[in-house]
Amino acid sequence: MSTKGEEERERLKQEYKDHYRRIKEAKERLKRAEQKGKISEAVHKMNADNLLETMDEFLGKVREKVTHVEARLDVALDSLEDESSEAASKIKKEELDEEMKKQKAKQTLKQVKAEMGMLYSEIEKQADEIKTEKTIGTKKPESSADSDNTDNSPDVKS
Repeated sequence: MSTKGEEERERLKQEYKDHYRRIKEAKERLKRAEQKGKISEAVHKMNADNLLETMDEFLGKVREKVTHVEARLDVALDSLEDESSEAASKIKKEELDEEMKKQKAKQTLKQVKAEMGMLYSEIEKQADEIKTEKTIGTKKPESSADSDNTDNSPDVKS
């Protein structure tokens, strides 16, 4: 009788282990699904209009500064013709400074564009990770050559 009781006890023990293992797996699946949901929600909450508006404001400020610098450069060039060589060297220094500022503004603009491109790449990567399909923009065309070549034999040129 004790062997039947022990066998029954071992059977029940194994059932409990299986039951708790299935519960643990279900909790892990739930946790992964919640994480995916949070990621998806965050991607949907990102407002592209706000990003573009911020970028447009930044570009507007850069353009305004460049225009201002160009105007100052024009005034400096006009006054260069009227002033002596000492003043001319001072103006040339200012011109060089202004040119450096222009170059710095161009570099900053390139950097911001690169960062925006990286941001777009990161969003695309996240979208690919959660297996979403792109609904805006161009879609990479699938190669029609793969579907046309169905015999899978190598091409032989004579």
